[in-house]
Amino acid sequence: MSLRPILTMLLLSIASASQAEQVYVAVAANFSAPMKQLAELFEQQTGHQVHISAGASGKLFAQIQQGAPFQLFFSADQTKPATLESLGLTVPDSRFTYAIGTLALWTPTPGLEMTAATLKTAEFNHLALANPKLAPYGSAAIVVLDQLNLVRQTQRKWVMGENISQTYQFVSTGNAEFGFVSLSQILFNGKVKEGSVWVVPQHMYPEIRQDAVLLKSAAQHPAANDFLAFIRSADGAGVIQQYGYITPE
Repeated sequence: MSLRPILTMLLLSIASASQAEQVYVAVAANFSAPMKQLAELFEQQTGHQVHISAGASGKLFAQIQQGAPFQLFFSADQTKPATLESLGLTVPDSRFTYAIGTLALWTPTPGLEMTAATLKTAEFNHLALANPKLAPYGSAAIVVLDQLNLVRQTQRKWVMGENISQTYQFVSTGNAEFGFVSLSQILFNGKVKEGSVWVVPQHMYPEIRQDAVLLKSAAQHPAANDFLAFIRSADGAGVIQQYGYITPE
């Protein structure tokens, strides 16, 4: 075989590698699974590398204020990106709603008929929910419990996670029989992976609009801008919807 094709392929590979960039993303814990899939697709299409840091939006927000080297912030709410915007820490006009979250009451126990009355009738010792001071899904859960007149009845059974991922872990490991989680955490290919679930109707809690923003340090960073555009594309929306989120028009 001639050396010329081999050398050409090698040079193309080196050129591609030299053009690859690193993208650093801070993402709310509830969106970590779809973010991993979105990052993989983006990497396959562009050759860039996406580094994901997932956690409670409140903690990520504080880290960004303290100078953490993130380029994109995908929050579980609108307030924190808007605040960063007001502080001059973001690229102007880059903030947008990337997903609208869905709250679900979940148990790993299969075959249960889950409804709004489940927590009134079922016997359980612990109910997991995210800390409402840190996580919008936690404050949404409190609103639902209040509407069902179950705050006083269940409060002594609450087990609070620092974020929605920890809340899910409490339930999946058996430390709580039931938990209010993000629907995205229990879906795979659009279907519930295991257990039983009540998808809480959207009208029972304030809309969980999740905003993303491009941070000021990435204003001239092509790969970060490209990744944000990919999230807003039809391909990006398709992935997001598979995890039970609503994507704005």
